[in-house]
Amino acid sequence: MLLSIPRLAGCVAAFTVVGMALAAAQDCPRGDLDKAYCDRNGDLVADAPADPKQLTNPPTLIFAYTPVEDPAVYTKVWDGFLRHMEKVTGKKVVFFPVQSNAAQVEAMRSGRLHVGGVNTGANPIAVNCGGFVPFAIMGNKEGTFGYEMEIIVPSDSPIKTPADIKGRKLAFTSPTSNSGFKAPSALLESEFKLVAKRDYEPVFSGKHDNSVLGVANKDYDAAAIANEVMFRMFDRKVVDKAKIRTIYKSETFPTTGYGLAHNLDPALAAKIKEAFFTFPWEGSALKAEFKTEDRFVPITYQKDWSVIRKIDAATGVKYTCK
Repeated sequence: MLLSIPRLAGCVAAFTVVGMALAAAQDCPRGDLDKAYCDRNGDLVADAPADPKQLTNPPTLIFAYTPVEDPAVYTKVWDGFLRHMEKVTGKKVVFFPVQSNAAQVEAMRSGRLHVGGVNTGANPIAVNCGGFVPFAIMGNKEGTFGYEMEIIVPSDSPIKTPADIKGRKLAFTSPTSNSGFKAPSALLESEFKLVAKRDYEPVFSGKHDNSVLGVANKDYDAAAIANEVMFRMFDRKVVDKAKIRTIYKSETFPTTGYGLAHNLDPALAAKIKEAFFTFPWEGSALKAEFKTEDRFVPITYQKDWSVIRKIDAATGVKYTCK
């Protein structure tokens, strides 16, 4: 049966729309990225929107630091840097004290967070689900950076090696943390044949500082933590280092990654990056807090988070966005 001209025209139009949709989908490769983002250049992070109408240039920039300790402490630590960013960008900059990694990622995904420091293990989730584009990390003049995961116990504990954790309580921080959960879980199973719930009782403290204090106060038999957080707590006399002993230390991992939302106006994004790389560290609160770091070092998610993605793959982590 022959199609009438109107019906034929309608079919042609329908095929054209479908064809355009398929072409658009093929033109938007995304790898592990959420469907809201594209990665045409293959660098594993979300591209800036091609449509200028989808770019944002907010009058106030919201900054959030990864929730590792009391946010009130870091409001003061970051204040000088945020004032520097205001001068460079010409924007008002406000510190947003997030209480969890999930809240930080959701804030960026929804457009309520523009710039931030995201912890090591949460970077892949922030990149793939929140459109986070990391570009810097704290380092030194040699260009080196990073921290180690340590498994700690009370100094007078009978636990001598990770194998001795069997039958005891081990504190992790949160499921998205590299050093606080993913790396130690993989290590304990691959090297010491210890499986959570079967061989030891896993608990979650919420933050690295909670885990450190929990071990010092003997609330936990052991804990897996990022040693950079613990060292800062020692320096501030928050906890007595004589009460803690390390039974395992990992290879070096990248530390907190600093970046911005993928949909910021490119000129604004360039100014934000300039603020990071021109910040004068000498005499600053950042220098006083982080001590061994004295600058922001350029990084890429594709290269510098490769080891973290491998750990995620080995432990079956999927970057599923909710």
